[in-house]
Amino acid sequence: MAPKNQAAWIVEKKSSLLKVSGAPYSSPGPGQVTTKNGAVAINPFDWVLQYQSGMLAGHLKYPMVLGTDVAGTVVEVGPGVTRFKVGDRIAGNAVSAAKESNDPAEGAFQLYSVMRENMITKVPEHFSHEQAASLGLGVVTATYGLFHKDYLGLDMPQHGQKYPRAVIVTGGASSVGASAVQLAVSAGYKVFSTSSPKNFAMVKRLGAAEVFDYNSSTLVSDLEHALKGYKFCGAYSIGANADAVCVSVIRERLAKSPELPTKKFVALAGGKPMAADAIKGAFGLYRMMGNMTGMMSKNAITKFFTGVQVKFIMMTDLIQADSCVSNIYLEFLGPALANGQFVPAPEPKVVGHGLEKINEALEINQKGVSANKVVVSLP
Repeated sequence: MAPKNQAAWIVEKKSSLLKVSGAPYSSPGPGQVTTKNGAVAINPFDWVLQYQSGMLAGHLKYPMVLGTDVAGTVVEVGPGVTRFKVGDRIAGNAVSAAKESNDPAEGAFQLYSVMRENMITKVPEHFSHEQAASLGLGVVTATYGLFHKDYLGLDMPQHGQKYPRAVIVTGGASSVGASAVQLAVSAGYKVFSTSSPKNFAMVKRLGAAEVFDYNSSTLVSDLEHALKGYKFCGAYSIGANADAVCVSVIRERLAKSPELPTKKFVALAGGKPMAADAIKGAFGLYRMMGNMTGMMSKNAITKFFTGVQVKFIMMTDLIQADSCVSNIYLEFLGPALANGQFVPAPEPKVVGHGLEKINEALEINQKGVSANKVVVSLP
């Protein structure tokens, strides 16, 4: 007899609340596993998609189960899967919102999810499901901006290599930033990061060589000075005005040390987030479109006048088997979690227990959190 499943459904486009009700239990297909979910995490992408799926994912059919970040236990293995067995603890990305899926069975916000084996990793016993749920979209977004050929194009992570190369990763205490710091360090790059002073110790524990106050009046000169002697391989930008800081650092370095190798590229993962109320309602779509158009225009002007390219990260080939994301899940993340080279970060902020808590968790995430990942544990 199949297990009894439940899901937090988005019944139609722009639903203000998810509805918890029964859902089919789905067995995995080739290259898939089915997991009993122990925890799910919340991302801004989840509630933005909730209100503006027409702009971000017009292909979605409804009712739909959304959510990307999952940690749980494998209960069934599909044909051809050799990396996982029943009972393995896993974490990774659910992909129901992807065009290649468009299937509620592959959404995170339910008790049992179908997961693709190239989008999950084994998780050691010493990490709780709540901790492991923080991996998901943070790892994916960091990976794409750092290693994809259309962005920074860094060397992929190895185990223990070190070279005199450096990158900037702003917002190192955020979910994406914490993953980006660790991945870049694991790839052999010296990482210089930013955060608020209260999070300096956390970001340094993740591997950053130095961490600077993102509100400091000397931030640009401090970062430029820290980069001296290194081949500079670009910047990964997270946070309000962080892209402008990165552009200024590159310009100052080119002016002071034109002989040093310098990549004039900033991968932009996110700036000042739009308020949740701004994207809701009849005018939310127009505000989002205006925000995106303004950002693209600003980036084009920046490149024209400075020669520095700022490019917003758009993940188009995310779940392909030969993508850089698959490489991280298939080759790197499991061993790195096992040997302590990579840890789930930031710390989970557990809102509560059960699918009924997901609406509350989405609301909390809309208000913003610092150095935490909003998580719901599941029975």
